[in-house]
Formats: sequence, structure tokens, C-alpha cells
Amino acid sequence: MKKRIVLLFLLAGIFHVSAQKYATKTGNLKFEASVDSFEEVAAENKNTSAILDSGTGDIAVLTLMKGFRFKVALMEEHFNENYVESDKFPKASFKGKIEDFDASKISATAKTVKISGDLTLHGKTKKVTTNAKISKSDDKITVTGNFEVKAEDFDIQIPKLVSKKVADKIKVNFNLPLTKM
Repeated sequence: MKKRIVLLFLLAGIFHVSAQKYATKTGNLKFEASVDSFEEVAAENKNTSAILDSGTGDIAVLTLMKGFRFKVALMEEHFNENYVESDKFPKASFKGKIEDFDASKISATAKTVKISGDLTLHGKTKKVTTNAKISKSDDKITVTGNFEVKAEDFDIQIPKLVSKKVADKIKVNFNLPLTKM
């Protein structure tokens, strides 16, 4: 009987320590590089994948560049062919960590956290740090936030002809509704 109780406590400890993974394939990424007085330069991708390890706070995000949708089809074509070169660089990824992450402290009330990691886009990798909001409801953790990047940091060339129509700083918004795996 004592052996069974000890074994039960050991198993409970193992299961408690083993972290849960949360994931999505329907994360939402939006970017905007609009300049006043010119046509909107914005797109959205509703098929972004992400995974969060609730034990460590490690987070990884992956999106296909051809998944971004623009209001103007010609703008989408130029984005894929001339700017991000989607055939050559088909995806963008982020691999990072939610700092001081403690899954037991996440609740329905959104809490501000800091996320740091490496963003890889157009074959270049840069460090990114941003504040985000995180909340939990039932078996779902939602991570939302935004950050800014510069096209030049990722060797994305904006032709002089349209350079005044595209913002230097590109605003990126993310919404990642992650469910327990």
C-alpha cells in the first residue's frame, strides 16, 4: 500500500512538472506601412501557426508570406514578387521567449508580458523585443501585441518611385489564440 501511495505521488509530480503545449494554425498577423495622403499599404494573414510551451515560456511563430491578403490584388502581387520575394523566401518566423513566464499566473484578465526573440524575414534575422498581452480562458491562451520593423533591416528594397508611399517603420500586430494540445 505504501509503495502505491509513493508511486502515485511520483506520477503526480511528473505530470505536474511536464508542461503543456498550446498551439494554433489560425493566428492573425497584420502589418501596415501606410503613409498619409497615399493608398493604404496593409495586409493580413489569418493562417499563422504558433506554439507555446507553458513550462518554459518558449514561443515560436511561423507564417507563409503568400498568406498575406491585401485589399488591392496588384499590391499583393508586388509584395510577393518584388519586395519579400515569396518564392525565394516563402516564410517568416519568430523564435523567442516570454520573459518571467509563469503559467499559473495567467488568468482571464490580460497581463502585460515582455517577449524577446529572433525574427527571420527575407533571409535575415534580427532581435525583436516587445510588450504583449496574455490571458487564459479554459484551455485557451491568447497572446496579442505589436511591434515595428524596418524593411531595410531585412534587406527589403523599396524602389525610389514608391518609397514616399511606404512608411519607413512597418507596424506589425499579432493575435495568437492558442489551444491546449
